[in-house]
Amino acid sequence: MTKTKNILFIMADQLRWDYLSCYGHPYLKTPNIDKLAKEGLLFESAFVQSPICGPSRASFYTGRTVFSHGATLNQVPLPIGELTIGDYLRKDNIKTAVVGKTHMKPDKDGMERLGLTKETDIGMIVSEPGFDPYERDDGLHPNNWVKNYSTVLTYNKWLNSLGYKGDNPWETWANSAEGPNGDLLSGWKLRNSNKQARIQEEHSETAYMTNRAIDFMNENKDDQWMLHLSFIKPHWPYIAPSPYHNMYSPNQFYEVVREDKENQIQHEVYRAFTNAQVSKVFSKREVREAVITGYMGLIKQIDDNLGRLFEFMKQNKFFQNTMIIFTSDHGDYLGDHWLGEKELFHEQSVRVPLIIYDPSGNADSTRGQREKKLVESIDLLPTFLEALNSSTSTHRLEGRSLLPLIKGNQINDWRKSVFSEIDYGLHSARDELELGPHEARAFMIRTEKWKYIYYKGFSPQLFNLEKDPNEFEDLGQNQNYEKIRTELKDLLLKRLINRKNLLTVDEKFVLKGQDVESEGGVMIGVW
Repeated sequence: MTKTKNILFIMADQLRWDYLSCYGHPYLKTPNIDKLAKEGLLFESAFVQSPICGPSRASFYTGRTVFSHGATLNQVPLPIGELTIGDYLRKDNIKTAVVGKTHMKPDKDGMERLGLTKETDIGMIVSEPGFDPYERDDGLHPNNWVKNYSTVLTYNKWLNSLGYKGDNPWETWANSAEGPNGDLLSGWKLRNSNKQARIQEEHSETAYMTNRAIDFMNENKDDQWMLHLSFIKPHWPYIAPSPYHNMYSPNQFYEVVREDKENQIQHEVYRAFTNAQVSKVFSKREVREAVITGYMGLIKQIDDNLGRLFEFMKQNKFFQNTMIIFTSDHGDYLGDHWLGEKELFHEQSVRVPLIIYDPSGNADSTRGQREKKLVESIDLLPTFLEALNSSTSTHRLEGRSLLPLIKGNQINDWRKSVFSEIDYGLHSARDELELGPHEARAFMIRTEKWKYIYYKGFSPQLFNLEKDPNEFEDLGQNQNYEKIRTELKDLLLKRLINRKNLLTVDEKFVLKGQDVESEGGVMIGVW
């Protein structure tokens, strides 16, 4: 075992924490991810800062909560002044690249204000944001998108070179099936989720991104690097190539987690989310049976390709000096709680898998163990910086390094709660509730026992996770729990007011501020 030289940061998109065998799934076997957990540390209570793709990823990349960095919605850019992983590591000459998805948009207004374009080196880095775009691919490329936005997709060009014809083989081959009469069955339609994608497995998105990660490592053997391998799946379209499309049947699914009494919950925001089309569709049995077949197959495919990647790393001696992180940006309801997609704060949505393999000898005492302490996605960036002995200032970061936990240190002051937040301004719930663009906001504070959710303009929700782990009984209006709600609301307020907004200078400026004024001859309040 040696010290950490490189970092491989693996993220699956929309992967629920409980859909891996090391997290307890009885039928979906993921031996390669399980083996990583046996060689590293598995975190049982990891939570994202927002259960929405773009805001969640922005928090992973900046180490800051959502309303601190400002990218509160999908398609909303990070402001140009926000620092990301690449900005921190580049100061130490560590190459930082992405293969796959970031879901980040460039701050075009900010770039134009400063006279930056993508054609310049700095403009390209800022627009990515902060990553070197080795193989950037956000994974959603419907025909209209490709046609209207002139999207040039390297993956499409590669498929064309292999004989997959058409302007957009991503859609017509990788994410479509073929009917009995040769007709095209779109993977966008959930009824086709358990059908075989037209593409060969080795040419699918998951296999292609794995290959590109291997290419990157081969090309940078002598360099120090941080590679973000960001798989596009198992995010929809939920359609997998053979043999993964029909590996699993309904008798191997989790039972749906919902009860009829949830339909009696009168909370306005929850009710608006259950009224959304995607929720009504996922509440149907036949939809779950089709979708979860494809969903589980896509996860199994990721595990198999990670096995291929890890074997390459071991044979080429990357494994002995590379920290490996495996996680997800959020979960997927899959019909639980009468909901589809993600975005609210049930465990299915806001909780994620997190496994960290640290190659250094300092981590030997925790290998194969499970950590129950509450951790957040913003903890990863400070972990990276500490693992690599980065010299950059961390005064902006709102998370906390996980290295002490990985080393097995005794820690008495670890956090007792985790925090998450949403802006549901782009969801149909905002229209149904007739809210303005700044009113559709909600915040979660979760302890080991309680989960409290504050909705702007609406009553709160409260769940006792010890007695009600499935979150069926909303205590938000129960008078017997008013004291608990007040305590948790105060805890939420403390978290909100402790976010960091001192950005352009570090703490030393504040600590020396008065001395600087005195040394400069400034006199205040002198008689």
